[in-house]
Amino acid sequence: MPLDVEFGKKMLQLVTSRYDDRHWRKKIEKTLSLPQSGVSDPVQQQIFLYLKVGLKAYKSRRADPDSWIIGGFATKEVIERAKHQPTQVGTDLTKDDVAFLGTDPGTEIDEVWWDEMLVQWVDVPEEEKPADEEGEEQSAQGSSATSSEEKPAKA
Repeated sequence: MPLDVEFGKKMLQLVTSRYDDRHWRKKIEKTLSLPQSGVSDPVQQQIFLYLKVGLKAYKSRRADPDSWIIGGFATKEVIERAKHQPTQVGTDLTKDDVAFLGTDPGTEIDEVWWDEMLVQWVDVPEEEKPADEEGEEQSAQGSSATSSEEKPAKA
């Protein structure tokens, strides 16, 4: 279940305001490693993807996990560029869409909130299979097992 608009806004505020706090850097890196499909609002999805691409450190084409540029001037530059030139983030974005970047979401945003955000981001409701489909699968497996047992008996 993707983040709703309010959760998405607070997540983006957290990423763009607390990057210099060592306590939050690993959490921000983990957030950036998540797929953008976890953000439901298309505008926020574009902003998240822009931050994800802009803050990714250059790496060779090996299979190493991504590393991130979190903290310092480079991070601030990516955020400021998004605020002053929103068309680089998305062609249809305005300054109002990115105005909240860099502002702290407040004291209620703590580790407990972050854990809840992760659960909501990653939590996908499981699709329940109808009982008759499960029965068909089991009977198909059972019939293949009996047919393999019959073949050695004929030989």
